Amino acid sequence: MNTPGQLFAETNDPGGAVAEGGTIEYTVLDVFTTRPLEGNQLAVFADGRGLSDEEMQRIGRELNLSETVFLLPAEADGDVRIRIFTPVAELPFAGHPILGTAFVVADALATAGVRLETGLGTVPVEMLSEGARLVFGRMQQPIPEIEPYERASELLEALGLTQSELPIDAYRNGPRHVFVMLSSAAAVAALRPDFGALAGHDGVGVSCFARAGESWKTRMFAPALGVSEDPATGSAAGPLALHLARHGQIAFGDEIEIHQGAEIGRPSLLKARVIGDATTIERLEVGGSAIVVARGHYLVRSARS
Repeated sequence: MNTPGQLFAETNDPGGAVAEGGTIEYTVLDVFTTRPLEGNQLAVFADGRGLSDEEMQRIGRELNLSETVFLLPAEADGDVRIRIFTPVAELPFAGHPILGTAFVVADALATAGVRLETGLGTVPVEMLSEGARLVFGRMQQPIPEIEPYERASELLEALGLTQSELPIDAYRNGPRHVFVMLSSAAAVAALRPDFGALAGHDGVGVSCFARAGESWKTRMFAPALGVSEDPATGSAAGPLALHLARHGQIAFGDEIEIHQGAEIGRPSLLKARVIGDATTIERLEVGGSAIVVARGHYLVRSARS
């Protein structure tokens, strides 16, 4: 079996392999899907030791995916430490980057579970396999802080709505997610938000959702975070299950299926559940699949030489 240290290239330079050759290995995955070219895209860079904060952010902007991850040696109780960047900012926690990274790390370590150190602590991810192939991962998410959203009326106006079927609450688990319930899945699909107005809701991801038979349909807009519409939002999936349980739409312990991304050509499937009750939340779990679609070497510094 491999060891965590073998995830990183051998180098005599403490700055990491990128400091020697100007390139860094990366993997691109589609997350929360079993089909290539669907789900939410993610780039995972194998060894971020030689990169500055500025370079990580610039690479995230260059790739222009919802998130880009850089692996670093563990500092506490994890297998690796990760840093997560949107095109415009670093996040302490995000869902689909953690799930996709878990597939990369678990494959490298040939293990059924990984522990990823994030800005909000260590996140355990259990992996399921079929033969030698990893097929599903389930993460435990931080318990979010909950509060009513203070700009609910402005938010409804930006979405072109007059009301929400449930209270508009905000959940912070790193990102801040706000939830607006519509009357039907068709109403969610028909949304045409004012992205300029939504961008004024700083640091907020807006999830609009509705029941769709036995599952839930959602769309997530976050122009203030550099993402107009997200194909699959893992960090919002756990809070959505909690929101539904708190307001009596599901029972605590029920696992929900969430469909997202169809309107932007990236259909995704997420699963989530909250364990506990109305007085004590024990844990949030979010799961899904991921598939590798590309591997290569990124030229970071060769253009300077």
